[in-house]
Parts: sequence; C-alpha cells; structure tokens
Amino acid sequence: MKKLLKWGLLSTARINRALIPPLRASELNSLVAVASRDAGRAEAYAKQHSIPRFYGSYEALLADPEIDVIYNPLPNHLHAEWSIRAAQAGKHVLCEKPLALTVNEVDRMTEAAQQSGTILAEAFMYRHHPQTLAVQKAVQDGKIGDIQLIRGSFSFTLQRPEDFRWTPEYGGGALWDVGCYPVSFTRMLVESPPEEVFGWQVTTPDRVDETFIGQLRFSGGVLAQFDCSFNLPRQTVMEIRGTKGILIVPAPFKPDPKQKPYILKDNRKLQIEFKNPDLYLGEVEDLADAILFGKPPRVSLLESRENIATLKALLLSAQENRVVGP
Repeated sequence: MKKLLKWGLLSTARINRALIPPLRASELNSLVAVASRDAGRAEAYAKQHSIPRFYGSYEALLADPEIDVIYNPLPNHLHAEWSIRAAQAGKHVLCEKPLALTVNEVDRMTEAAQQSGTILAEAFMYRHHPQTLAVQKAVQDGKIGDIQLIRGSFSFTLQRPEDFRWTPEYGGGALWDVGCYPVSFTRMLVESPPEEVFGWQVTTPDRVDETFIGQLRFSGGVLAQFDCSFNLPRQTVMEIRGTKGILIVPAPFKPDPKQKPYILKDNRKLQIEFKNPDLYLGEVEDLADAILFGKPPRVSLLESRENIATLKALLLSAQENRVVGP
C-alpha cells in the first residue's frame, strides 16, 4: 500500500531514533521532515537520517501544508503548548508521555484537537505491543481469577546532570518519566481510576523526585504498589496477583522474547507467547488507523487524562504526606 501519512519530527530529540525505523517500515506512514530551533542542527540531522526536509523552527514545520502528522518528543513542559499549536495548524499529533503535566492542560489539548478535527494520542508505545495485548487478554479471560494486587517497578540510573529530567520546571522527576509506566499498566488492567493514592519520595535539592514509591486503592478491593527511580539499578517488572494465580511480566515496557510473561498457577508455570515486532511500530500504525479509518486510538484522551490526574494526586500525597483521591 502507498505510504499515505507524512510525518514531521518536532525537534531532534534522542527518542526520535526509536521512531524513525517504524515510520519507514509502516505501509501507512512516511517520515518527510524534521525541525529544530537551530537550522544548522536541523540540516545536519536531516542528512544524517536521510530525511527529505528540514526546518530551522518549529513554526516552519507546522506551516508546511503537506505534513499530516507531528511527533512531539519535546520536554514534558512543552507537550501541551506545541501539541495545541500543531492541532491548530491542522496536524494530527503523537505526543510523548506524559501527555501533559496537569489535567487542565489535557483538557485544553483535547479541546484543540476536537475543534480542529485532528487526532491526538499519547505515545505509550508498550500499550500497542502484542505482549501487552496478550497479558491484557489473559487477565480479561480470568486466567488468574479476580485481580487482588498489582506490583510494578521501573528504575534506571540517570547519570546526565544536564538532562531536563532533573529540572522541576520542565516536568522532571522519576514519577513523570518512568513511574507513569507502572501506573499506566495498572490502570489498563483495572480499567478504572483509583479511589485514593499515597506516595513517598526522595528528592534532590531542587525538589525533583529521584525515587518515588506509590500505593493505589481501587474499587472492589484491588490494591497496587509501584516504585520508580533515577538512582537505582535498571529494573522493570509487573506482577499481577489474582485469586487463582500470579502473572509475572519480566519486561513489561520494552518486551523481550527472552523474558516472556508467565503465569504461576496450581504449581505450574504457564508461559504466555507473543510476536515481537518493532516496539514503536504499533503506536504509529494505531494513530494511522485512527486518522485514515476512524478507529479509536487504543490510548484514549480520557485514559490519558485519568493517568495525569493519578500522577498529580501521587505527587500531592508525597508533598503533603496524606492520602489523596484523584
């Protein structure tokens, strides 16, 4: 099938390297442009990655009438502003997680997309992977009974002191950057927002959480715990405990065929099989399906809004040392 949607990269961010291959592999998408606030940097990046067009400002990219979709990988505090500006320019947007830093920002982004008739989606790439879909189906099919407890971890050592993730005004902190994954995974399985949350954090002198631990209580007696950190060795895992078994996902956010999910049940270990395509292919094709064929995005804006509300409640809880209801 002919490549139909033309994409532009809003900046030369490091994460772009993950999106370029699937955009070129997809039959519904093509990468045609990149923008930077520095024209020389944009030109060099375009040459390095064989991108046909480059622009020396974000505004110039949004003004290109042939661009259909914008990928927004900017620092967290710029997600709302530039996603709104892209929507107002008539562009569909795939915006990196977290979609925004406040519920009000999500509402303004949603309004901009609705008024312009464009699609806006949050780039939780793991949500579209066959492993995640297989785990979700196993839970929905009752393979482990009714969920009672979910535990999750996502930590790594962030050793770049200049990284924006250490800056509070930029939406820095472990919870926004990696804690959002176990929170998102948990909410995907429970399929509802928590009724109350409690959080603890260890912060830097600039009041950025370098380690965060949270607890969530959902209706029906479902409980969840997670931890995330910029100051601990790399660790990712999700554990879902039900009334009939335990489902372990050793590599929940970047699936690895060497670390497949499995269910512990009746003294047996049942492995969950899945295909392993490019990690980021699913999210670009999901957006293309929404734009071209009217299919609802797998990660809805309502779900993103509820995730942001949960993260904000966790931060407030840690700051004020009290239980908070999102």
